[in-house]
Amino acid sequence: MVAVEPRTEQQAPGPRGLPLVGSALDLLRDILGTTLKGMHEYGDVVRYVAGPPGPLRVTAFGIHDPESIQHVLASAAEDYSKQDATYIELRALVGNGLLTSEGDTWKRQKRLVQPLFTHKRVAGYADMMTAESAELAERWAAAGGSVDLHSEMTRFSLRVVCRALFGTDVEDMLPVLSRHVPYLSKRAFKRSLAPVSLPPDWHTPGNRRARRAKQEVYDIVDKLIAERRVRPTGEEDLLSLLLQAQDPDGGAPLDDDEVRDQALIFLLAGHETTATSLTFTLHLLGLHPDVQQRVLGEVQRVLGDRMPAIEDVRGLEYTTMVIKEAMRLYPAAYAIPRLAVKDDEISGYRIPAGSVAVSSPWVTHRHPKYWEEPEEFVPERFTAEREKARHRYAYFPFGGGPRACIGQHFSMMEAVIVTALLVRQYQFTAAKQEIKLFTGITLRPAEPVTSRIEPRQP
Repeated sequence: MVAVEPRTEQQAPGPRGLPLVGSALDLLRDILGTTLKGMHEYGDVVRYVAGPPGPLRVTAFGIHDPESIQHVLASAAEDYSKQDATYIELRALVGNGLLTSEGDTWKRQKRLVQPLFTHKRVAGYADMMTAESAELAERWAAAGGSVDLHSEMTRFSLRVVCRALFGTDVEDMLPVLSRHVPYLSKRAFKRSLAPVSLPPDWHTPGNRRARRAKQEVYDIVDKLIAERRVRPTGEEDLLSLLLQAQDPDGGAPLDDDEVRDQALIFLLAGHETTATSLTFTLHLLGLHPDVQQRVLGEVQRVLGDRMPAIEDVRGLEYTTMVIKEAMRLYPAAYAIPRLAVKDDEISGYRIPAGSVAVSSPWVTHRHPKYWEEPEEFVPERFTAEREKARHRYAYFPFGGGPRACIGQHFSMMEAVIVTALLVRQYQFTAAKQEIKLFTGITLRPAEPVTSRIEPRQP
């Protein structure tokens, strides 16, 4: 039972770690394995200390049961902020957009941006997603043989989010964004974990490279914003909509810097996460030919030979279940940190102000209390009946509460459309069973995810 006000000084259990650095090395080397082991050994609230004794030491709590996760992300969201190191570094590199902003700034931004992501608005991107999926399938036909799924899905998802953001003005932008956005994301994560980070204005080689990368990205987006201010295109890409957005409470519209920050946050959050979900969806289908065959049967029944329209996405129920199960096993947002702004109590344990509460989809999605044989790939977990019976926060790949991912409908629609088209055209066979993982700002493969693709006979 979660209580809002602290009533006890009981300390949560957790590993002792090493005398000088606590659990820092274990978390740096293998955060996924360490936190999953922590849940199995210590329970649903696990205390970790990391860093040397003194002001640099961080106390973090792994929060693993759905009731407590709902408390942190939803019911007591006002008591947990995004002022932890990860979001501070992201804010410095890609701006103060909806993902990174706080307080009244965030509330105003959400009022302005939320109407851009209604189901009706998002449905307007379905034809573009279908066209990009068809182009990808055609390009694969020319290449043949095998593909690196992660490289291909990263390229695909970046094109989709860029076209959604910037309309047809993307071809000159893609090389710059492909080169710099992954680097900036990786740098933000590394700096967020470092006990001491050099100030970003110091003239070190790393800082100089980061400033150049950031400036190139800013310049190309700022140039497009300036052009749109002078010559609106009349299109309904997100950049145009951001420039037109009006605050229903009468506040000021977004200025140019705010428009740029929102665009870059969508760019960062909208392609890395979807690329990971698509990569592992296709990889798992390549490991489970029976599931792949069932997806093919559904696609043939719903679509036949035609291209999908928005109305078809709802009918691709089993395909959606497969994607959800892939996201259960490989959640791109594998850990969701929040800084406790005041003392709290969770499941009878004291959470001191200044500590970090980490809700971990990676761990909770493997919780044996909520998932039978949690390491197995079983799409049938996501039938409507089983979803309804499960706690809302036993599965939360898009986060939850007021800060839940605003682009989740966009991401799911994109994933369903491209998966359906690719499975209809190709048979996938995974080259290897296990894939090494990289844990940065988001989860992604640490190595190529190779799959053999064979064109299906008409």
